[in-house]
Amino acid sequence: MKIVVQKGNLADSKSQAIILPLFQDQEKLTKASFLIDQASKGLISELIKHGDFAGKPSEVSVVYTRGAIPAQRIALVGLGMRNEVNLEKIRAAFARVMQQLRNLNIQEAATAIDSDILPGRRDKFVQCVVEGTLLGLYQFTPYKTVGRDDIKDMKFLYIAAEGKETIFLEHEVKKAQIIAGAVYFARDLVSAPSNEMTPSILAQKAKEIARRKKVTCTVLGRTQMKRLGMNALLGVAAGSNEQPQFIILEYGGGKKKEAPIVLVGKGLTFDSGGICIKPAEKMDEMKSDMAGGAAVMGAMMAAADLSLPLNIVGLIPATENLPSGTAYKPGDILKSYSGKTIEVINTDAEGRLILADALFYASRFKPAAIIDVATLTGACIVALGEDVIGMLGNDEPLKKKINQAAQVTGELVWELPLWEHYFELIKSDIADYKNTGGRNAGTITAAAFLSKFVGDFPWVHLDIAGPSWSTKEKPYIPKGASGIAVRLLVEFLRNCTRTKKE
Repeated sequence: MKIVVQKGNLADSKSQAIILPLFQDQEKLTKASFLIDQASKGLISELIKHGDFAGKPSEVSVVYTRGAIPAQRIALVGLGMRNEVNLEKIRAAFARVMQQLRNLNIQEAATAIDSDILPGRRDKFVQCVVEGTLLGLYQFTPYKTVGRDDIKDMKFLYIAAEGKETIFLEHEVKKAQIIAGAVYFARDLVSAPSNEMTPSILAQKAKEIARRKKVTCTVLGRTQMKRLGMNALLGVAAGSNEQPQFIILEYGGGKKKEAPIVLVGKGLTFDSGGICIKPAEKMDEMKSDMAGGAAVMGAMMAAADLSLPLNIVGLIPATENLPSGTAYKPGDILKSYSGKTIEVINTDAEGRLILADALFYASRFKPAAIIDVATLTGACIVALGEDVIGMLGNDEPLKKKINQAAQVTGELVWELPLWEHYFELIKSDIADYKNTGGRNAGTITAAAFLSKFVGDFPWVHLDIAGPSWSTKEKPYIPKGASGIAVRLLVEFLRNCTRTKKE
């Protein structure tokens, strides 16, 4: 779908539908809706007067104009109470109204960026309109063959602009489309079946990102990893016939010697649990265990397309975790890339093993910060549910910046403690550490384990096990892959550029 800024008045639009967001408690119509109401001889005010539209969050009402204005329909969408409106409600509202218009087989619509909706934050309003629209309309259909002609989709959203605001709107729309496109990219990677998204195919997708300016991609194979001593990653990969890949994406948007921000993403393209095999129920969803890697790749793509003045490195250790005669086993001891030894207690605690080697590799870049993103623990879902990211780390300013980005994007984080006594739970009797501390505080002990491989660099761990895969449809997130953490990371990176300017 394309979003196009179109010069002219919204009331003159000849689109199939005009979209107008309205508050639940407004005493008078907002600027854009007032002009449309006048032009349509009171269609909107009449609808509200008779109680056919209350303006509740994401409530949608479609009315035919019957020639009163050039547009065929007016689609009203509610934002809720004026003093409670936020960026998430705007995203949700535009997602819902666009979905309803698509269901009516409407292929193009128009709206305006009403200054009365979010005074003083027009840039964020534009971003929410674009993100809500595009992310709400996402569909994963490449494998649909039966009834393919019945799949509905919208082609255009026109944003009416007058005078000098045209250039501003075009600029903001372009940025928002880049970010939404990166989320699409991540969703597509995660949604793909594991036979179509192997570690090698994931590496190929990373190489495609490197076609952009200032981006390079290096992929280490099994032989190179063995030479380096990445035995934790190779241990997890030992049970699969698919070759493991260690993906290194580098974007050089900053000064040459400026310390980079390193993003590390877990890339388990399929996780059966290994020898400690998972139950069959919902094992199909384990194709999504590379959602952290997909988020990092999406963020790298967006950073390059936005030309952010930063140096960023993306590291994605990619493999499958399968049981076989060559698979690693409970009781094995692996010597990691860092030289530290790990006792394997549970082969289904594999994500932290491949991240251990990736996190230590990050130290090569002498980074300004390290952020890892991983579908790491079911314990995080138990603790925080399916909508919230677990956050742990060793640096307060870094955690604060990520939380600030979370508040803007709606990809919420909640910090869990990483106190000293938790580290006792990962001590091994026969090696340096063991790869699980047991059921209690599972998310925390997993992060405690990871912390042993980051050195003294500022580091934050984001456990996206809950929100990476949605079991129900949400306003702008479909069932299945959510693309979580792409917008969070991009907003964090954009804030870093703003800090540099200050």
